[in-house]
Amino acid sequence: MKIPIVKMTVNASGAANAARQGDVVVIVDVIDMSTTLEAALDAGACAVFGAAPDGAAPPVAIDPAAIGWLAGQVAREKGTGVVLVAEPRVGTDDERLGKITGVTGGLARAGADISAVLPNIGAETPKLYDLHNQVVIAATATGGVAYDAAVCAGASAVLTGTVARTMRQKGAAPARAAAARAIQKARALDAGITVVAASGNSLEDVLAAEYITRTIIEEYLS
Repeated sequence: MKIPIVKMTVNASGAANAARQGDVVVIVDVIDMSTTLEAALDAGACAVFGAAPDGAAPPVAIDPAAIGWLAGQVAREKGTGVVLVAEPRVGTDDERLGKITGVTGGLARAGADISAVLPNIGAETPKLYDLHNQVVIAATATGGVAYDAAVCAGASAVLTGTVARTMRQKGAAPARAAAARAIQKARALDAGITVVAASGNSLEDVLAAEYITRTIIEEYLS
C-alpha cells in the first residue's frame, strides 16, 4: 500500500478542514485532554472520545450531543458505562456536569449510564476511577472542541495522541503509540493523516504535534 499524505495543522478549524478531506485526524492536546485519553487507553478503556463543552464557539460546526449519543451507543453495545472527563479541574461533579449538558443530553438519548465524572488531569486520571472496559469522553475547551469539530465535519476517523508520559508509557512510547494507531487506521481506510495541534497558541501542542507527525512519517518509512 502506498504511503499516504501526512500533514499537520492547528485548531478546530484545521481539524474540520482535514476531516472534509477524508483524513484520519489525530488531536494533540498535551495539557491535558489527549494525555488524559492516552492514560485511559493504557488503563483499559474500550473507547475514547472528545467533545465540546457548553458554550464553545469555534468558527466551525460542533455537535457535542451527537458525540454523547455516539459514545452512548458504543457503551450500550459493549454493556458498559461512560466516564465523563470535564472541567474545572478543581471543583465538584455538579460543576463539571453543568458545563457539559450537550454531551449528557446525547448520552441520555442513547440510554447510556454515567459511571463517573472526573477532572481533566492527564496521566493521573486512572488513579481516580477504574477505567477498564469503560467508554471515556473528554469534554474540554480545546482538545474536545477540535475532536468534536473533526467528527462533525465527517472525518473518516478521529484519534488522539500525546508526547507526555503516562503511568505505563515513558519517553517516546506515547508518541509511537499515537503514530501506530494513526497508521493502522489510515491503512485500513486508505486515507491520509492530519495531526492537529488543538491550539495554535499552545507551544506544547504545536511541538508535540510536530513530533508525532515526524514519528508517523518515520514509522511508515522504516
